[in-house]
Amino acid sequence: MLKVDRKVLRYSLSVSVTVGLYGIAFGAASVAAGFSVLQSCLFSLLTFTGASQFAAVGVVASGGTAAAAISAATLLGTRNALYGMQMAPLLKNRGLNKLIAAHITIDESTGVALSQVEFGNASMRQGFWLTGVGVFVFWNLFTLLGALGAKQLGTPASWGLDAGVPAAFLGLLWLRLTSNFLRYVAATAMIFTVLVTPWLPSGLPIISATAVAIAFGWTDRRSEQ
Repeated sequence: MLKVDRKVLRYSLSVSVTVGLYGIAFGAASVAAGFSVLQSCLFSLLTFTGASQFAAVGVVASGGTAAAAISAATLLGTRNALYGMQMAPLLKNRGLNKLIAAHITIDESTGVALSQVEFGNASMRQGFWLTGVGVFVFWNLFTLLGALGAKQLGTPASWGLDAGVPAAFLGLLWLRLTSNFLRYVAATAMIFTVLVTPWLPSGLPIISATAVAIAFGWTDRRSEQ
């Protein structure tokens, strides 16, 4: 029987609860945009990628078409495919486990897994599964609560819940910014995203920020040659 590392469990649970709470904001925002409670819950169950869900709901709420909402969500969700390529050699899943792993491959499950690299592959795999499943459970639970209580909740941002996911991801990211170069890249990408947000459709600013990382990576590689 596989022994669960308590430290990994605590870390995963803290991230899962924090990110899961953000589901309240999504449930409320989804209902406010015209989705039913059932549609909001199915969106979280079947799509399960928070940023993409918010992008789609935001486009619909602003009067955009279904095609525009799907496009924005898809573009923002492409990062999960990259995470999958990174996690596949570590997880080595087959059959049903492979499908489940693909569904819970998100920012948080990948981030926690990578944060355990110094403790070995077993801890990384535990971090991935514990966080992925934990976020899935809490995200869907709080999506339901947020959707049901949308009228009483009011504006989700007024509760500060919209800061949950960025704060959790920043906490994961900060541990990996081990050099001034990486901190500079992260800061530049953040500034770039803020600057282009007024000019690009919903969902595209964060995708376009990858160009900053690519540019820095290309420049750094050339300087080493």
